[in-house]
Amino acid sequence: MVYLTRFIKGSLSLLLFCLFIFLFLFAEQVNNLAIFDKFPGSFFNVNTIFLSIILEAIPFILLGVFVSAIIQSFVSENMIQKVMPRNAYLAVIPAALIGIIFPICECAVIPVVRRLIKKGMPAHVGVVIMLSAPIINPVVYASTYFAFKSTPYMANARMFVSFICTIIIGLIIYRYFRKADVLRTKKHVHHHEHHHLQKNKLLATFYHASDELFDMGKFLFIGAFLASLFQVFFDRNLLLSLGTSTAGAPGVMMGLSYVLSVCSAADAFIASSFSSTFTKGSLLAFLVFGPMLDIKNTFMLFAYFKKRFVLFLMVVVPIVVYVTIYIFQLTVW
Repeated sequence: MVYLTRFIKGSLSLLLFCLFIFLFLFAEQVNNLAIFDKFPGSFFNVNTIFLSIILEAIPFILLGVFVSAIIQSFVSENMIQKVMPRNAYLAVIPAALIGIIFPICECAVIPVVRRLIKKGMPAHVGVVIMLSAPIINPVVYASTYFAFKSTPYMANARMFVSFICTIIIGLIIYRYFRKADVLRTKKHVHHHEHHHLQKNKLLATFYHASDELFDMGKFLFIGAFLASLFQVFFDRNLLLSLGTSTAGAPGVMMGLSYVLSVCSAADAFIASSFSSTFTKGSLLAFLVFGPMLDIKNTFMLFAYFKKRFVLFLMVVVPIVVYVTIYIFQLTVW
């Protein structure tokens, strides 16, 4: 049953990928079919924007899922824990940079951090890893640099601001939760780990990659589709007034990133599609806040951590990100 489920997921992922490649390569022929004669022109505008976002993001999605799967199969939590300094304040610095060595997406990092905390890692260090690893890593840097080809400094700004934000959030967590147990005590949390796969790590890597591609891909498709709808049908005058506000635009884009819940390996392509309408600071807010907190990882957080701790994070993270970016865009940009 396990093999069948994984095979179905992998097959669906491959079929979806092939479908979107087909639609992109033969978009003109498809649009000329008689069945589409009664569709408004805006439908095809949505289709064009949607497919362009998907096809730009796919290579980085594939790279991200395989890197994440390799880490899950070959890197133990003990290996990561050994490199952490014992000083509570100094530990947040390597924790914020650990994604450079072990890049992992926001979906996969939460269970890993939970296991690390359960084995004795301080909660504030685990939170820094959880927030920073999905952003400060080579895969995300490359995708951001590629997505913002005309403004490559956005990739550097994303890394720098994310580093500052995660350090500040980690220290706040240390101040309020250094002696608290932040993990849920329920023992029935389900883990998708199977002993028969652990014996064959290469096979397990491909299975994990298939799982992640399926789970990650559906959020990418939803996010890309919503972004394309947003651009085609949203009132441009209202969008322009929101996007050019130095104070309001970052908050708007943070809210949008939370709702879209796009993987950090692909969110830069969606953010760049708004570059003609929104300020650079608001695009940066989208890129920094989205991987830290969104709809899909909120549910995961409540599954693994205590409600009070998650609610505290949901208040602290947006405040720190907003204030940091507001200061950054006033002083640097």
